[in-house]
Amino acid sequence: MGHFWIEDGETILFIGDSITDCGRRNTEMPLGNGYVRTFSELTTARFPEINITYINKGIGGNRVTDLRDRWTDDVVYHRPDRLSVKIGINDLHSHLRSVDGAVSPELFSETYESILDRNRNEVGCPVLLITPFYISTEHTLDTLRGRVKSLLPKYIDIVEDMSVKYDTRLINLQKIFEAQLMHRDAESFCPEPVHPNRAGHIVIADALLDELSY
Repeated sequence: MGHFWIEDGETILFIGDSITDCGRRNTEMPLGNGYVRTFSELTTARFPEINITYINKGIGGNRVTDLRDRWTDDVVYHRPDRLSVKIGINDLHSHLRSVDGAVSPELFSETYESILDRNRNEVGCPVLLITPFYISTEHTLDTLRGRVKSLLPKYIDIVEDMSVKYDTRLINLQKIFEAQLMHRDAESFCPEPVHPNRAGHIVIADALLDELSY
C-alpha cells in the first residue's frame, strides 16, 4: 500500500483561512466541505488500514496574525501529531489595500516564524506548509488581479523559506494550479480567484495526498 506521512492512530490538525474553513464552524461541521474533508476521504480510500483523527481549525478571513493570536487554543491545546498550515492570501490583500492590521511581506515572515517557533518549542510535531495561491491568468498590472499576481510570489517565497528553515513538507499550490490553467479556464476551479469550487478543492486534496504518500 506504500507509506504515508501520517501514521495509524495519529491526529492531523489543519489551520488556515476560509479555504481551510469551508463551513466547518456551521453547516459543514466538523471538517468543512473543502480540501480537508476531501483529503480525509481520499486518505481513507487509499490507506484503509490507517486510522487518523482530523481536526479543522480554519477560520474565514484569517491572516497569519490571527493564527498567532489563537495558536494556544487552536494548536497547542490539541497537541497534534501532524500540523498543516495554509495562510497568506488575506495577508496579501490587506497589504495591497493598506487596511487596518495589514500584513506586509515583512510582517508575514516575522509572524509566520513566530508560530513555527512555537510549534517547534511547544508541540514539536512535523509540519506541512501550503502556499497561498490565486487562480487567474491576469497579467495586466493596472488591474487588481494583476497586482495580486505580481505581489503573490513574495508571500510564496516566504512560505518556501520557512519550509527550508523549519524542515517541513511543502506544497506550492500556485504552481499546481498554473499547470492546470494550461488546459482549462480559471472558472473550472474557482468562480473567482480566491475560493475554489469542488474541483479546485479536489486538486488541493490530491496534491496533499501526493505529497504525503511515498
